[in-house]
Amino acid sequence: MSKRKYFGTDGIRGKVGEPPITPDFVLKLGWAAGKVLARNGSKKIIIGKDTRISGYMLESALEAGLAAAGLSAAFTGPMPTPAIAYLTRTFRAEAGIVISASHNPFDDNGIKFFSIEGTKLPDDVEEAIEAEMEKPITCVESAELGRASRIVDAAGRYIEFCKGTFPSELNLNGLKVVVDCANGATYHIAPNVLRELGATVISIGVQPDGMNINKECGATDVRKLQERVLAEKADIGLAYDGDGDRIMMVDHLGHKVDGDQILYIIAREGLRQGQLRGGVVGTLMSNMGLELALKQLGIPFARAKVGDRYVLEKLQEKGWRLGAENSGHVILLDKTTTGDGIVAGLQVLTAMVRNHMSLHDLCSGMKLLPQILVNVRFSGSNDPLADERVTAATAAAEAELNGRGRVLLRKSGTEPLIRVMVEGEDEAQVNALAHRIADAVKAV
Repeated sequence: MSKRKYFGTDGIRGKVGEPPITPDFVLKLGWAAGKVLARNGSKKIIIGKDTRISGYMLESALEAGLAAAGLSAAFTGPMPTPAIAYLTRTFRAEAGIVISASHNPFDDNGIKFFSIEGTKLPDDVEEAIEAEMEKPITCVESAELGRASRIVDAAGRYIEFCKGTFPSELNLNGLKVVVDCANGATYHIAPNVLRELGATVISIGVQPDGMNINKECGATDVRKLQERVLAEKADIGLAYDGDGDRIMMVDHLGHKVDGDQILYIIAREGLRQGQLRGGVVGTLMSNMGLELALKQLGIPFARAKVGDRYVLEKLQEKGWRLGAENSGHVILLDKTTTGDGIVAGLQVLTAMVRNHMSLHDLCSGMKLLPQILVNVRFSGSNDPLADERVTAATAAAEAELNGRGRVLLRKSGTEPLIRVMVEGEDEAQVNALAHRIADAVKAV
């Protein structure tokens, strides 16, 4: 993979007002993307966004750049990231663009692209866009300029698509569900999907004001959801992140259920129904408990690098259909082309209804091992991971775990962080080892 200047593992992301998330850069990006993508035919690009206040500014800048390159923009307004992937496919658009920084705070934003197939853009297309960025902006002839329009029924179309992934012979009647939309892009979608399938829905995090996205709510902070599930005596709680591609759950006892457990439930149900084709893909961060539980069921398991694009690559390489990150990105290739929080949640609800089991009982076949993650901020060009103090601390920890646990150090793909993860059978030991390695990283 060549070194790209702007594109990270998940598009382009940063603080609004600082390069690259500035109006002039995004205008140029729209133009460059337009030049590269206009080669194909339909000349239409679908643009969606989450609920951040900066979305308005970036949406107009993108549209101006695309128009100058001769492409027309069709706006959806606030929509989950996977909805844009879906709409790009159904409208046969050249590409879909999502303006979102996913689970990050409101003053960050980002731009990610989907291909006509509803998948992340191939590396060579991203590289071609970066090459265009180096050239001065030119404008097509006036008669060739792009136009802007709105897709007025975008939300309704996507709600129907989500409902279509739930078995038509089942319903959610009698289930009480609390849903936390993180004041993000699912606020007007997820509660409707669940209600129309028959659930009694209590929704929180559905009053976006442009600045409260992901703030003490949603998939990255389930405390409010846990409180509400217990207070309402609900059957289940579902939490999405700001752009709706991740999900976390809470069982009726208030316990958090993460991406590893969700993956296990969906994989086991697929096995029971005879629909699991092949194995399951997790990441380097997936809990060892998942690996052991799948092994007991005889389900093959493979680990990819962290990042949903790598999970997808590994699935395609193996011809498998199901993968997830423990952060709640769940990819169901027999249902859609990208991680989708709403669709993943519906598959777990299917397992609950079909088996007449609570979420708590569905999780009982898998025991999560204690896993401690310590984030250490780093700046500068030196690589702490290559420093001998860090490698020595890591080797010592591995020796102490003696094959009954794992140590993983990696750089975050989206923030200036080194993530130190230690996993094992004894929580106190795991905690001590993680902090010992983190201290070595800080010392560097």
